[in-house]
Amino acid sequence: MNKNNLGPALALGVTLAVGLIWSGSYLKDAVTLWKQADRLVSVKGLAEREVEADLVLWPISFSVSADSLEHLYQAVDADKNKISTFLTQAGFTVSELSFAAPVVQDLWANQYGDGRPPLRYKADAVLLVRTQQVDRVKKTQPESAKLVSQGILLTQSYEHKVQYIFTQLNDIKPQMIADATANARQAAAQFADDAGAKVGSIRSAQQGYFSVSDLDSYTPETKKLRVVTNVEYSLE
Repeated sequence: MNKNNLGPALALGVTLAVGLIWSGSYLKDAVTLWKQADRLVSVKGLAEREVEADLVLWPISFSVSADSLEHLYQAVDADKNKISTFLTQAGFTVSELSFAAPVVQDLWANQYGDGRPPLRYKADAVLLVRTQQVDRVKKTQPESAKLVSQGILLTQSYEHKVQYIFTQLNDIKPQMIADATANARQAAAQFADDAGAKVGSIRSAQQGYFSVSDLDSYTPETKKLRVVTNVEYSLE
């Protein structure tokens, strides 16, 4: 290389060296910033609570048969009145009782000859007790067997089973969410302590859905409420 080209080459080399040093410093800072931004912890928080049902739906289903539609509906009314009397004597009010139209079947429609049952028509009916008197339902339900002695044919089905309901979930949702968030922060604090850091602010949070289930199959009047939250905290 001659002397005339030496100067520009040195200048170019110095420029490249400065550029590499600057870019290396910039990349180092960028990596540091990326690591700082990545100091996060995602945890789940759980809150559970047991509550008592405050509404009961108690369907009392029964069946009657007759040889004519006129007699069938008379039998339905007679049994409905007997059940209503039993319930009002047990302490329920008339406003807590409702009666749905019976489902009527013609048992002879697809039967011929000697295979026909003696009574042509059958009706399945339901008298519903909708009440907040939970304890009264629990007490009265076993006593409903007395209706059989009055000639009432009580029926049972999965469709017409007693339902215990908790209606005040919206009233306790805020506190349960707060409890779940506090539980999540405890988990984050434990993680941060193990990592030699401290829990910072919430970066994001997502509320799970609330689940309501029976405490067990023997105490459906007691409900277990459950909610899970997903929270992301920054670490300092």
